[in-house]
Amino acid sequence: MTMQTDVLASAPLTASGQFKDQSTNNILRCRVKAIYIVPTGVAGTLVLKDGGSGGTTKITVNTVASATQPTYMLMPGEGLLFQTNVYGVVTDVGFATIIYA
Repeated sequence: MTMQTDVLASAPLTASGQFKDQSTNNILRCRVKAIYIVPTGVAGTLVLKDGGSGGTTKITVNTVASATQPTYMLMPGEGLLFQTNVYGVVTDVGFATIIYA
């Protein structure tokens, strides 16, 4: 049985695709607890979708135009529930990591 404090971090996502765990396995049903984004020198966007590239958009995060100002977002409550998987669409983002349970 997992406890609420049993959280994991994804491998960094550098191009649009499904988030993977540290062993390069696809992350399936989970709750995203936090998002960490390192932007590039221009403003960018990270979109998290449930169910692949054509899935339901759960959140869109806009980044600042600074390669030295990462974004960390803590999700309220129990986090965002992804029923199928977590797919990230990255635009002008260096990399993104999710913290999930």
